[in-house]
Order: sequence, then structure tokens, then C-alpha cells
Amino acid sequence: MAIALIHSRAQCGVQAPPVQVEVHLSGGLPGMSIVGLPEAAVRESKDRVRAALLCAQFEMPQRRITVNLAPADLPKDGARFDLPIALGILVASGQVPADAVADLEFIGELALTGELRGVHGALTAALGAGRAGRGVVLPRANAEEAGLAGAVDVLPAETLLQVCAHLRGEDRLAAFVAANDDRMAGQRPDLSEVIGQPIARRALEIAAAGGHHLLPL
Repeated sequence: MAIALIHSRAQCGVQAPPVQVEVHLSGGLPGMSIVGLPEAAVRESKDRVRAALLCAQFEMPQRRITVNLAPADLPKDGARFDLPIALGILVASGQVPADAVADLEFIGELALTGELRGVHGALTAALGAGRAGRGVVLPRANAEEAGLAGAVDVLPAETLLQVCAHLRGEDRLAAFVAANDDRMAGQRPDLSEVIGQPIARRALEIAAAGGHHLLPL
């Protein structure tokens, strides 16, 4: 019996609740099942993960693989769990050391070639990882967004192979460092720079035009 635990994050509005990706290898006919209230994109991750592992020259265990996304009553959607599921399989099968993943969280979609694709909600995931005292490994496409979280180690990667090389201690990932941007220095915030939120912007504009405050009555 072999089991692995990988830390990740779901996306629920502007929140990123923690998710524990548990991977269990057992005897029986080879196959993979994903439980824990996964939606269609999450259930399909088993095919992406299998192809990515094989393309990266890892061994796909010929055993019964059960993936549990805990807590079980929290809906899981999107392809953000591809990377943690793949790493859970590698840890459970002894191809990646278990202690290397203990202080990190992982999100990211896997291409069939093992490349990492960006996902939604990288900033909230990074903020949650920082509050939990862990770093976060994610696709390079999400590095700048996650870097806005500030006091958290953001480790961007381009492929599954790069992540595994980091966990094995062979080639460490470089932490993302946000570039200094002084363009806004000395300037006051402007509503024209807010993206989306049209109703909230309209309310602010009307309140300002009438000289009203925004405190709740």
C-alpha cells in the first residue's frame, strides 16, 4: 500500500480554500478514479495526467489509483489539480521524495506533453499559501499575478520535469521576483484603472458626484 498527500487550492469566488490531494495506490486492475466532488474538467484530468507522465518519461504505476480531493463536500472545478494529482502519483510510487512536497502547494494545468498551462485564481492561491506558511509552485504564466501576493515564495515552472527536478534537488526553481514599477509613484488611484466591477464603479461615481459617503446606514 502506498499513499501520498499534496497540498493545493480550489477557487471559490475570490477565496482559495485549501484542498488536500490524496493519492492511494493499491492492488487490482490498473485504472484511476477521482473522488471528492470533482466536476467534468477535474474528472478528465486523469487522461491529461497519464499522457503527461508518459511523455516526461516517468513510470505510470500499473496499479489501482484512487485520488481523493478533500474536503469531499467542496466542489472542485477547472484543470488546476492536474499538477498536484501527477505529483501525488509520483510520490506514492516513490519517484519523487515525499518530504520535498510537505512545505509547498501546487496548482497548474498539464498539457499532454507535460508543459504547464496557466490557471485562474493564482493570486488568491498564493495568498492562501502564504497564510499557511507554505510556498507555491505554479505555471510560469501565473508568476506575475501570484507575485502580487508579496510575502510568499512563488516558484514558477514551465514543465512537469522542471517541478520534479526541483523536488529531487537536481535543478532548483528560481523564486519569482516582481519587478519594481515606479510609474504610479506619487499618483492617486483612479477609477479608470479598475478592470471590471461596473456596478461598484457606477456606485462610487454617483456617490462622489453627489458628495455622499459610502458608509452603510
